Amino acid sequence: MCFVWKEPLPVIIIGNGPSGICLSYLLSGYTPYVKADAVHPHPILQKKLTEKPHVSILDQDLAYLSEGLEGRSQSPVALLFDALLRPDTDFGGSAESVLTWENQAEQTIPHLVLGRNLPGGAWHSIEGSMVTLSQGEWMGLPDLQFKDWMRRKHRGLRDSRATAGDIAHYYQDYVVKKGLSRNFFCGSVVTAVDIGNSESEENRSQQDGSPLFMVSGFMTTEDGSQQPFSLRARNVVLATGTSDSPGRLDIVGEDLPYVHHELSALEEAMKTGAVTPASDPVLIVGAGLSAADAVLYARHYHLPVIHAFRRPVDDPGLIFNQLPKKMYPEYQQVHQMMQEKSILSSSTSRGYLSLPKHQPLLFQEDRQAVFRDQNGEHKLFRVSLVLVLIGSYPDLSFLAHGGSDLTVDPDQPLNPKRNPIEVDPFTYQSTRQRGLYAIGPLVGDNFVRFVQGGALAVASSLLKENRKPP
Repeated sequence: MCFVWKEPLPVIIIGNGPSGICLSYLLSGYTPYVKADAVHPHPILQKKLTEKPHVSILDQDLAYLSEGLEGRSQSPVALLFDALLRPDTDFGGSAESVLTWENQAEQTIPHLVLGRNLPGGAWHSIEGSMVTLSQGEWMGLPDLQFKDWMRRKHRGLRDSRATAGDIAHYYQDYVVKKGLSRNFFCGSVVTAVDIGNSESEENRSQQDGSPLFMVSGFMTTEDGSQQPFSLRARNVVLATGTSDSPGRLDIVGEDLPYVHHELSALEEAMKTGAVTPASDPVLIVGAGLSAADAVLYARHYHLPVIHAFRRPVDDPGLIFNQLPKKMYPEYQQVHQMMQEKSILSSSTSRGYLSLPKHQPLLFQEDRQAVFRDQNGEHKLFRVSLVLVLIGSYPDLSFLAHGGSDLTVDPDQPLNPKRNPIEVDPFTYQSTRQRGLYAIGPLVGDNFVRFVQGGALAVASSLLKENRKPP
């Protein structure tokens, strides 16, 4: 059986994480207006907002509204939407959103959201007790404050931050509460996005000359079987995030059964008793927050840890040297451990060994890891399990050239930090392919509070295009 929609869908969103959810909300008729009595603390923005008080934000000039705003994002529309939702949050204020929301059926654009997991995307793959880097309030989506949701669930924040488990459940609940479930095609994997590759003229292009997209893949059903699908769409939005493909060392032995690239492997090993406090150390490779989370998780269960990373501890590029110490005490604890010359021994003090400026060379079948230190000397360590946590990358293999031809520098591979997909900053439409949009980490918006601006830009662009005469 193959699922086929005969008529082209106006929009297909690939990815059901926070950015995909937010865009689905905006395309489902939920329309933001400025509250009649709202006063924004930013005087210039406040003046602009009073100029068209009865026009929705989606129908206004986003470039004009966002001009002059500054903040922690390079995207002007991300700063705008964040300023409207959280007016003075960066200054420690607690002003309410200046937006009110109306559900207007005439603003609806039919769409489907395709995702491998439940709504919330990669948040369902993170160990539930891990806390967010961002403050809990910044993880919320429009018109359902996270603190209110937490209060109703009788849950609390940890030092103003939320657990990954709470965030995943919030996103899943958000989709249900806002009536978006009918748009979500979960358990689906996209394998190809072809542009105007059909034999018929109808499929090759639309009346305005822009191409139609053919989105193909398969859906895993409740009984575990896989059903193929094929969908035609006038517009496609890439919202896949960057957690699909874990970074690899590309060394000999990396594919051995005891070498893993996700923290969940350690959780499973503990459940089965394959790793215990009496086992050989767990080797954690990496110096980012994922590696730090793994260290904290392992030490919480009294597992011995060897922590290896290539950079020196005082490298200003390390994330630990950029975080406020008081706001992130657990990460500062890991950073302090990384600086100390800890010793693994057979005594009760066995626990943690830091290996800065060490490069892994190979993993052997007898569970020994070989490193080269800063002096060029080789070192051998016996381990029980290896976690290689050196970042992750998006998997856009369903696009031609893996999406690299859509990037700022088409001659280089796609990299969310150094070579993101190039889009118009006020519509998020690809500068290289009409009808193709990208939001979230794919375009450099890495925090939930800022990915929502991309959703606003896309929804505004699609709504305006939808109103143009044929």
